[in-house]
Amino acid sequence: MSSIDIKHRRKTFRCDRPKALMFHKNTVFYQTMNKNHNHALNRPNSQSEDKKMLVGYNKGEKEEVFRKMLKETYTLRNGVEIPKLGFGTWQIEEGEDAYNAVKTALEVGYRHIDTAQGYGNEKSVGRAIKDSAVPREEVFVTSKLEAHIKDYEGAKEAFAETLKRLDTDYIDLFIIHAPLPWGEMGKDCDEGNVEAYRALEDIYNAKKARAIGVSNFEVKHLQNILKNNEIVPHVNQIGYFIGIDQSKTIDFCRENDIFVEAYSPLGIGFLLENETVQNIAKKYGKTPAQICIRYLLEKGVSTLPKSVHKNRMIENSEVDFKIVDADMKTLDAIEGDPRRWDEIF
Repeated sequence: MSSIDIKHRRKTFRCDRPKALMFHKNTVFYQTMNKNHNHALNRPNSQSEDKKMLVGYNKGEKEEVFRKMLKETYTLRNGVEIPKLGFGTWQIEEGEDAYNAVKTALEVGYRHIDTAQGYGNEKSVGRAIKDSAVPREEVFVTSKLEAHIKDYEGAKEAFAETLKRLDTDYIDLFIIHAPLPWGEMGKDCDEGNVEAYRALEDIYNAKKARAIGVSNFEVKHLQNILKNNEIVPHVNQIGYFIGIDQSKTIDFCRENDIFVEAYSPLGIGFLLENETVQNIAKKYGKTPAQICIRYLLEKGVSTLPKSVHKNRMIENSEVDFKIVDADMKTLDAIEGDPRRWDEIF
């Protein structure tokens, strides 16, 4: 297996696994750094079940069946519709990699593109959207304020730069990437989060963002915003997948009408190796990745799978099926974060 470069800040590591992650030893915020987090287990030995389902359909009708989930949306508290499935761009390099991936995702049918200032690829994401055949108003674009920016003016200036890089007049969702700067656990950022979010409120009121929110915020961080700001966040984007307990945060969000988005739906790839997930996938004639993605949709959240390969982009969208209650309970019973840090470092 060939090794891949893993870049974080100015450091470059080498990894011989197909999975890697951004990790600060003093932080709880982890994100996938894998350009292709769907490894071999994301490909079935046979797609006979899907073929059986599509007997009698012509090519166009098959594509319509495959892409149905990409057309479905949830509605945020302010009436803005957000696609149930988004396309994540974390660790897709600025330049042709990001440009081609986003352009292909749009061709496949994805209508939510998730990027961030910290990803360093906003310019290519914006160029791909502009060069696509999809009208701008039909693409839901999310970006994120860098985690270390904790002041009003800094947030306003950073947002202006995001608009410039994306080459757009507005953004659909703009969120604070994390409640603390990466690697600075224990730092008191309550006041800084209030000030940064105040900038987002003004951006929203100026109609430069159709919705605003936060990411990686736990209950205590959300309470701080609710107490000191005017607009309840429309969205909280969190790491949520089979095996990790986010019930406290999700319950609080629902009590306050804050919509939940889930990143890392495959648990940075390790969930694809889970025997229970594999067995349920076989039962449904699906791949483990499709089960992981569908699980989150059954929970009523949107999610952001990622791949740079067209066939897997399509595969990740083929989740127009139901997981019965008994199997959902089986998946719910999987305990423990599936990510195995000792195998990464």
